[in-house]
Amino acid sequence: MKSVSLSLVLLAALLFSGCSSKKYFEPEKTFSASNAVHSYGDTMVDLSRNGGTLASGRYVGKSGVSKIKIPEGYRFLNENSKYVLTTNVEGMLNVIDKKTQKSVHTVNLEIPVVAASIQNGLIGYVLNNNTFGVYRMSDKSKLVESRSEKTFAIDTRAASPMFIENLLVMPMLDGKLIIVDIYNAENAKVVYISSEKNFNNVIYLSRKGNTMVAATPKRVITLGDSGQNEYQANISEVAVTANRIYLFTKEGKIIALSHALEELKTSKYKFAHYAVATAFGGRVYALDQQGSLIVLNADLSKSKIYELGEVDEPAFITGTKLYKDGKIIELSKLGYE
Repeated sequence: MKSVSLSLVLLAALLFSGCSSKKYFEPEKTFSASNAVHSYGDTMVDLSRNGGTLASGRYVGKSGVSKIKIPEGYRFLNENSKYVLTTNVEGMLNVIDKKTQKSVHTVNLEIPVVAASIQNGLIGYVLNNNTFGVYRMSDKSKLVESRSEKTFAIDTRAASPMFIENLLVMPMLDGKLIIVDIYNAENAKVVYISSEKNFNNVIYLSRKGNTMVAATPKRVITLGDSGQNEYQANISEVAVTANRIYLFTKEGKIIALSHALEELKTSKYKFAHYAVATAFGGRVYALDQQGSLIVLNADLSKSKIYELGEVDEPAFITGTKLYKDGKIIELSKLGYE
């Protein structure tokens, strides 16, 4: 009995030692952001790449806090100007009409939905068993559905499918993009980003002009007029502007790249762990998990740090606004000087 007790004490000591040795970003000086903060009086309980589900049943999307309530047991996935996509743990995909605020279409995909996008009555989706598909609402048919390689663990920040004219880009859970021709769905092109065994899903996907940017937690690529370029890093978040790509790494680095992925400048904040980040208006914004909001100029040569308080709920940025722990922070009011 004594030996068991001693073992437990030693185990507890090791666990405590491991926890207490974790390092946090501790800036020497911070500033108040009170002039840019107000409350929206809700709690974010779930997060997708395109928004967050609130405890009230509403959601935060591209335009901020919506008045629309999603069905009970469902979570927000994505939206366009006309529809809202929601899903539940059973794999039901529900479409809400924004004008009537009513559910107008439901399809049972049988497997939980990781990400989805809708355009012109077509829904592109990725399921958590790494299946992708294209569903047509008008005749309730699947134009294509195909399973890719098995995955064992994914990063929760799964990118959403992206429509580009007659093409649909599917961000898969095994580190690749599948580009589907909507009018010839069986003819697909595969682009490999990285080949890690775990946590290798596509976490970021966007397009600026003729350049497409995609990233997994280990690599970012660009596809465009200059061909395919790649850059390796331990990526927490990605932000893209008209002439820069910013990577926010697990080591606390903020890296400025050209669209050809040439490294332009790096700034490091020791032990910073970035929750969310963005870049716009000649400024770069990065929120550390402990609540320090770092604001930099575009070339990362100047910075100012604001104290927002530890991040307790999922945080989300849309446009110029940061949604954090029931508060909205208007980022455009916070400068780097």
